[in-house]
Amino acid sequence: MIAVIFGLGCFFALYSQQLKHYDPSFSVKQPPLVMQGGDPYIRALMRTISASEANQDHPYSLLYGGQHFSDFSHHPEICVRIVNGPNKNNCSTAAGRYQLINTTWSELAPRYHPQPKWMFWNSYSFEPEYQDKVVYAWLNDPQAWGVDISQLLHQGRVSQVLKRLSGTWTSLGYGIETNSVSGRLPKIYQKMLQEELAMVRSGN
Repeated sequence: MIAVIFGLGCFFALYSQQLKHYDPSFSVKQPPLVMQGGDPYIRALMRTISASEANQDHPYSLLYGGQHFSDFSHHPEICVRIVNGPNKNNCSTAAGRYQLINTTWSELAPRYHPQPKWMFWNSYSFEPEYQDKVVYAWLNDPQAWGVDISQLLHQGRVSQVLKRLSGTWTSLGYGIETNSVSGRLPKIYQKMLQEELAMVRSGN
């Protein structure tokens, strides 16, 4: 039994080391998701959210404020000082492509993470694919939002969706941290949707 536990420990230690170095770089704005498959309307929404929250060439390793982390074995939980706005001098643990704070990740991962923790002391992997999959499952959960987001998007009610989500992602145009991208998000969404639908048609 001890040998088995030791062997598992070595396996997960090696797996964790691999995750530390997985940081995809993109040369285009609003890059595609690492996650494969899913509703193209939700995928387009996720790319739209990240256009406002993490519009950089390494979005999955982005910390609040513009620095980057390297260990994807868990949420980085690095609290960065806020230098302006209504929350000035507080700090934020927002991280990754969707700028999720550590407490939000701790709430979402047990419900939506596709890889449950193997040991009680392990954290949920924050690998890029899992960032995508957790947020995708969250956005697809009507109970989490009080509305069916996918249905609203299929009906073309993008602005209603962005407003609904702005309490979570405050840069979406209705919150306290509107930025230079916020006003263009409906158009960005339409562009992302056309790209996602084209990928579906091409079989990618």
